[in-house]
Amino acid sequence: MLNVGIDIGGTKIAGGVVDADGTILEKVRVETPVDTAALASAVADMANHLIEHHDVSAVGVAAAGFIDKTHSVVIHAPNIAWRDYPLREILQRDISLPVSIENDANAAGWAEFRFGAGRDVDDMVMLTLGTGVGGAVMVEGELFRGGHGIAGELGHVRFIRDGVPCGCGQNGCLEQYASGRALQREANAIADEGGERGRALAELREQKGTISGPAVSRLVLAGDEGAREALLRVATALGEACGGFQAVLDPELFVIGGGVAQLGETLLEPVRIAYETALPGYGDRPVADFAIAKLGNDAGLIGAADLAGREV
Repeated sequence: MLNVGIDIGGTKIAGGVVDADGTILEKVRVETPVDTAALASAVADMANHLIEHHDVSAVGVAAAGFIDKTHSVVIHAPNIAWRDYPLREILQRDISLPVSIENDANAAGWAEFRFGAGRDVDDMVMLTLGTGVGGAVMVEGELFRGGHGIAGELGHVRFIRDGVPCGCGQNGCLEQYASGRALQREANAIADEGGERGRALAELREQKGTISGPAVSRLVLAGDEGAREALLRVATALGEACGGFQAVLDPELFVIGGGVAQLGETLLEPVRIAYETALPGYGDRPVADFAIAKLGNDAGLIGAADLAGREV
């Protein structure tokens, strides 16, 4: 059975035809329109283009935001002006096949669970470190959505009381301390300190006008002390949070995705150390494994397609 998966990002919309093994047979990509009506039209056009060339059963659409339990309405989207927006109903007017809407982190997590790093476990948590921190929870082989459909927003667990303001309206959310944006903020703070430790970061900022996440990662791999300190702060926050998630969800595996995850074991080693120090009953209880996500930027569309097929 083939299904279409479409992943709506802040700058691009990626779509593909996905088979039952999670393999992408055809993939297309367009820029994300700013206007909400134009965005819905672009998604419908992409879906219809893929349907025309393949024998497809359903269409799954992944979007950042709170999706209701019927997989129909975008309750709130952080980067798009969608509030109680009936996205499935709008798309269904132009698409002849069944359409399902899914949170983007849930879709990516499900793809990793079914076809990627988590395919050999029953209970898994995925955390995606990008601009924010996306979360997805798999319990006993199923995606956990909660009573209203919006469970798994692990990036918005309060990590620091009265901490850094978050785009969700609260303060001190985990994503302000363990995301790609947090890595940039910590790098800038170390550059501001002056001295030898922050010299390379300060020089980079002077040359480029900013300190990007990929640039920090390159300095980390080059062994720069300041960049490694910035990563340590982010990894420690993530690991400590995972200790708390373990107490509540008890997963067998944490899968870490997103841009920062490209650092691999350089990231995971301090995450594990912080996790162990934060884990209740450490030494007397089973612990989770940690792994880097395998499917990269394709995870969202693969997961959306597979979930749509399951719904049908």
